[in-house]
Amino acid sequence: MSTATPTPAAQDRGGKFLTFYLADEEYGVEILKVQEIIGMQPITRVPRTPAFIRGVINLRGKVIPIMDLRERFGMESAEAALQGASEADVQAAEAVRCIIVVQVVNPAGQAVPVGIVVDRVSEVSSIGGGEIEDAPSFGSGVRTEYLLGLGKAQGRVKLLLDIDRVLAADELEQLAESESVDAAA
Repeated sequence: MSTATPTPAAQDRGGKFLTFYLADEEYGVEILKVQEIIGMQPITRVPRTPAFIRGVINLRGKVIPIMDLRERFGMESAEAALQGASEADVQAAEAVRCIIVVQVVNPAGQAVPVGIVVDRVSEVSSIGGGEIEDAPSFGSGVRTEYLLGLGKAQGRVKLLLDIDRVLAADELEQLAESESVDAAA
């Protein structure tokens, strides 16, 4: 394992992160980007959106797009992962699935709320800049631009997301258009 000293940019990335799980992998998002954590609720599908956009919810009168991070990252869906599991295991998994509402900066520079579906929330972790390494290069075809870095805390590696980069600019524009159509309806 490399003991490379983090770059000055990595030193600036330290802070508090809300950590959560997708399958067996632990991810983190800057706590300052998190608006709230809510339980799963009915999601209205929006036609002509990418498959990883589950749809929208009405959160206290505001339409919020909901993104499934498993789908976004090309992982097996939570439903498929639970096929063949006991009823008790399915119920336990569904009881902890939730939506994290985060503030994402759109192409116009405005912060917009987006819900991300996660398997379960873990904790709030303080990770110093010295504990964050740049994402390794896996070669062409493997996209890591959405990673802020790899945080090492409590003997585990946490994939720290740059939530503003998880959605591409064109996808954010498409979401904004679907939100304005839904709001007008």
